[in-house]
Amino acid sequence: MTLSIDDVKQIANLAHIEVSEDDVNSALNQLSDIFKLIETMQAVDTFQVEPMSHAQDVIQRLREDQVIESDQHELYQSVAPHVENDLYLVPKVIE
Repeated sequence: MTLSIDDVKQIANLAHIEVSEDDVNSALNQLSDIFKLIETMQAVDTFQVEPMSHAQDVIQRLREDQVIESDQHELYQSVAPHVENDLYLVPKVIE
């Protein structure tokens, strides 16, 4: 994909980025290099490559899902200013 200076200015406008006239050519070269890299990566044949979530074969050690703390909601709610049906009541902040 080839970009023009007008394309760079339009991209900068859409991104709400101010690019000076001096920096337009530099941005054009950088964006062109990025698109060349993308084209190179898309040209690689990945048809027989199996998708993977990690570059190495790692397995997470899992632990049992156990409750390790006691239920203390009554203690926590005893100091709350307003509680109703085990729910904290708070002032309305949106009108």
